[in-house]
Amino acid sequence: MSEEPSELSDPSGVSEPSGASGVSKPSGAADTAGASKAAEPSADRPPTPQPPSPDAASPATGASGAAPQTATAAPVASSPRLQAPPPRQAPPPHPGGPWQPPVKRPSATAKLRPATPPPAPPAVLAAVLATAVLSALLLGDGLGVNLLIVAVPAALAAAFAAREAGRQLRPWTATWAVGGLALLAVPALRDAGWPTFLAVVSAFALGSLALHGSRSWLGVLIGSVGLLDSIGPGVRWGWRGVRERADGSRGRWATGIRTTAVALALLVVFGTLFASADAAFADLLGRLIPDVSIVDGPWRTFLFLVGLVGALAAARTAAAPVRWDGLTVTPGKPRARMEWALPLIVLNLLFAAFITLQLVVLLGGYEKVREATGLDHAQYARQGFWQLLWATLLTLLVIALALRWAPRGSARDRTLVRAVLGTLCVLTLVVVASALRRMDLYVDEYGLTRLRISVAAMELWLGTVFVLILAAGVFGARFLPRAIAVSAGAAVLAFGLISPDAVVAEQNVRRFEDRGSIDLAYLRDLSADAVPALDRLPEPQRSCALRTVQGELRGSDSPWYATSWGEARAAEILRERPVSVDRGTCYGLGTDGVREGEREGEQGGYERDRDEYDPY
Repeated sequence: MSEEPSELSDPSGVSEPSGASGVSKPSGAADTAGASKAAEPSADRPPTPQPPSPDAASPATGASGAAPQTATAAPVASSPRLQAPPPRQAPPPHPGGPWQPPVKRPSATAKLRPATPPPAPPAVLAAVLATAVLSALLLGDGLGVNLLIVAVPAALAAAFAAREAGRQLRPWTATWAVGGLALLAVPALRDAGWPTFLAVVSAFALGSLALHGSRSWLGVLIGSVGLLDSIGPGVRWGWRGVRERADGSRGRWATGIRTTAVALALLVVFGTLFASADAAFADLLGRLIPDVSIVDGPWRTFLFLVGLVGALAAARTAAAPVRWDGLTVTPGKPRARMEWALPLIVLNLLFAAFITLQLVVLLGGYEKVREATGLDHAQYARQGFWQLLWATLLTLLVIALALRWAPRGSARDRTLVRAVLGTLCVLTLVVVASALRRMDLYVDEYGLTRLRISVAAMELWLGTVFVLILAAGVFGARFLPRAIAVSAGAAVLAFGLISPDAVVAEQNVRRFEDRGSIDLAYLRDLSADAVPALDRLPEPQRSCALRTVQGELRGSDSPWYATSWGEARAAEILRERPVSVDRGTCYGLGTDGVREGEREGEQGGYERDRDEYDPY
């Protein structure tokens, strides 16, 4: 009785034919097959040769070719389709184990960070140490030329680190660096605190941009404060450099410490002898050498740490800056032409109507304005300046949002964008000019103050931004983010160099010469930068305006490195012509600088309502 041929099921899914006689293999053959399966070659040992004749009958087969029946026969499958599917694999275990905390994934900015640079070289460490020592010695007495002195070795540390890392000096990097150092000249030249604050903040921002080299909108914005991100890595990087240098050159460190100690001892001994021998030399040393006392120890230590950490952060950033340009903003979905352009065209028509009215007012004169509104020149000017300033700022926001959703599919779309937004920029420039004209009228009527000159300078810079946007529409917007940043730094530098306090004093002195009225109560609170202009006033107005400044300068014992050029010039003027009027005489003068009983009506239009708050 013959049986149909069958196939042995194999765990690997590959079927193996039975013998030529068409009879299934016995259990012994199955065991032999299992043994041969176990003896199959692995990947790292040669295969074992198999018998060349698979069709030969097994020795265990009888003469009739029938296989003996056993109870442990291997299971058979009648067709490959009926084979069992491969076993399902279990998911891999958690890398940290079931009881371990989850593995921390890299942050979103990890791809922006370059590889850790090599340890800090000796030149960088020396420049960083010099920055820390100068910061502790010079910055404790105020701000002046000392801030620029401290910034020089910090800039050298960053330059040495960049050169060691193979970075090349590019034109924009040089622009940022030169602009930042130039801004630090403002504290050395001007005494007023508010331009100094703006200059120091802007110098930090430009220095951070010089180290990062950003060019996109987000890169310029975040890169201006990106130096703060390198504080921790900078300290670790500097410590690695110190430890590596200390392990390899202990003998040279000891030699350097001994040499420095001997040089300091010689300077102290012979400097003391020469100072006691000559009073002029002692006075010179007293002016040049910082006055350091034990009481100032904690403050000086803090300044040392600030200089050390700041210089290390700058050098570490120069060696391996974070690529903030990698942060991108997904552009908005472009709108249809009509949906995008219609609101902006309506806004352009509104701007055009307002500007037309302004031209009519300028050509027809302010008599028509007085008849229609009852406002005089100053009230008309004051009424609209702040509104026009806000209109200018909001226009910048409108342009930014319009560019996000602007149609950009074809050349016609780009032409439409340039035409609509270019028209809006031109009309906004006319609004800026109108706002500045209003401020000029108000200043001519009531005088110049710090707030008035500040907002006028801001409005002028906003006009520069609109000019740059127009230029980007013609020549391309690749350089627009960096150009706006440069214009902001240049505006702060120009604002500090023109000396706002001196300009305020000069304008008010001219008003007094023309109209005979001046606000002494306001002018006496100006800084020493205003002394040259106020020195032209007649007595007793001159002395009343300079009493406060003279008292501050006489009570100041700031050393040369913490004294600005404006302070030194004011001290020299007041030394030659000191204040000659007592306080009682100044109390007899009103806010308009005229004695009681000598007022005749409104002095030069300088009538002021004391109960009304003046935001200017």
